Amino acid sequence: MRRTLRKSLLSANVFVAIIAVAPLAVALPPSGDDAKQAVETSPRHGEYVFVPMPDSDVKLRTWVSYPERADKAPVVIVIHEIFGMTDWIRSVADALAAEGYIAVAPDLISGMEGAEENPRETIGRLEDSEAINRLNVTLDYAQNLPAAGDTCAVMGFCWGGKTSFLYATAQPELDAAIVYYGTSPETSTLTQVNAPVLGLYGENDARVNSTIEEAERELNRLGKSFEKEIYAGAGHGFLRQQSGQDGANQQASEKAWERTLAFLNEHTGG
Repeated sequence: MRRTLRKSLLSANVFVAIIAVAPLAVALPPSGDDAKQAVETSPRHGEYVFVPMPDSDVKLRTWVSYPERADKAPVVIVIHEIFGMTDWIRSVADALAAEGYIAVAPDLISGMEGAEENPRETIGRLEDSEAINRLNVTLDYAQNLPAAGDTCAVMGFCWGGKTSFLYATAQPELDAAIVYYGTSPETSTLTQVNAPVLGLYGENDARVNSTIEEAERELNRLGKSFEKEIYAGAGHGFLRQQSGQDGANQQASEKAWERTLAFLNEHTGG
């Protein structure tokens, strides 16, 4: 009886030890439907600020989420989808803040006619050069925040993913660029990429994925750092629509977000 009890206790101790060292799951940003509540109930500070454009009356409406930490934090510029500024983009910023980053999400169509009524059409009228200009203003604002550290990355989704990759060709001060299911820039511009780039794509997204190979080949030829993941069965916009594609979007989201955080930590010291 005593031997049996001792054996049971040993088994219990082994079980407890295994549980204690098991890694915790990475906390994902919420899906689109849960985003508003996630932002409203977050314990972290988030606020809208209005960043003035030089020589203009336009002010960029910008959401800033702050981490809870004692030291200065790396900055991540978060670029919205073709839907413009949404609760979901704010929730992504909050999820980054939960990991220790100051996340700065500019509304890049601020001050443009039709921005509130039809953001998709308005984004279609935003020239690449103006998007870069507005991102430069945002970056300058973010780098001068008193709580900001010395490193900065950019990440974007859908149209924002395309624009994140584009910005990597135009802004040499970036430490990292992350592209979620966004098309690649013109090959001729890739010589200007300084930051390491991470591309995260769904398998069922041929429109976007058809632009990867040429960009990857050119970046490799140039000796630039480009890493990519294509997630089996996942569709376009998988991080926002985590319930889609019969579970594939959920699996892609979990893997991609973990990869995102590792990449940011590697290149920004987060």
